[in-house]
Order: sequence, then structure tokens, then C-alpha cells
Amino acid sequence: MELSSILEPGAVRVVGDLTSKKRLFQELGEVAASIYGIEASDAVDALQDRESLGPTGVGHGIALPHARLEGLDRIIGVFLRLERALDFDSVDRQPVDLVFALFAPKDSGVEHLKALALVSRTMRDAGVCAKLRANGDPATLYAVLTEARTTQAA
Repeated sequence: MELSSILEPGAVRVVGDLTSKKRLFQELGEVAASIYGIEASDAVDALQDRESLGPTGVGHGIALPHARLEGLDRIIGVFLRLERALDFDSVDRQPVDLVFALFAPKDSGVEHLKALALVSRTMRDAGVCAKLRANGDPATLYAVLTEARTTQAA
């Protein structure tokens, strides 16, 4: 599995001022709706339901919100780089500025876990995160994300 099979170039955005986790989830839902054609409200509800089980802020300024949705035929992703870090109730209590959201089919099983592991490995790479934080161009961010695993896997 490659990130390029999960993430469309248009689903990578740089976002200005978000004031809450709820607003962040709305932004993720809107991007997913515009790129992948899913219902934004369904995506937001699913993210909030998952988050109520425990925070998806994994530390070091990174959040990996994820949810399962009815009607999806594949796993899809949305990446946001926040211009101003947002309080996210992360495990290390640090604000978040890199957000990679995954949406998986309701019955995706192990594929959802594989995708989450791939994203997690990519986002744990300090070099990748430094490049993501240093760039404000969505095309560059997409290239950094999709090339990271390819070069490491070779």
C-alpha cells in the first residue's frame, strides 16, 4: 500500500486559523466531500464519534483522526498543515499542526489498520515532518508525503 493510493493531490491543504477541534473536523469533512464525494456531515460525525473513544493526537504536533464510513469503496485520506497549531488533547499535551485523516469503509478490517500504520510510520519520520512544516505549497506537501514511503521502502 502506498500513500498515493489513499491520498489525492487535491486533498492536501494548508489551512489558516482554526479555533477548535470541531472546526478542524468540519474542515476535514469539507475537503473529503469536495475531493471524494462523501457527505461532509457523515465524515464529521464519524470523526467525532471516534474521537470520543480517545484522542487521536499522537504527539509531536501530529494528529491522525480516522473513522469508518458507510458507502466508501476504498480508504481515503485528507492531509492538513495548520498555519497555527491547535489544541487537540494530544497524548503529550502539545498543540497539533500536522493532521492526516483517514476514512475507511465500514467493513475494511485489516486494510484500515494497514493504512493507519502506513500513515503513522510516515508521520513519525522527523525529516518528513520537518519538510511538511517548512513548506506551504500543497503540491510540495503531497510530494513529500507520497515520496516518503517510496524512498524508505526501496
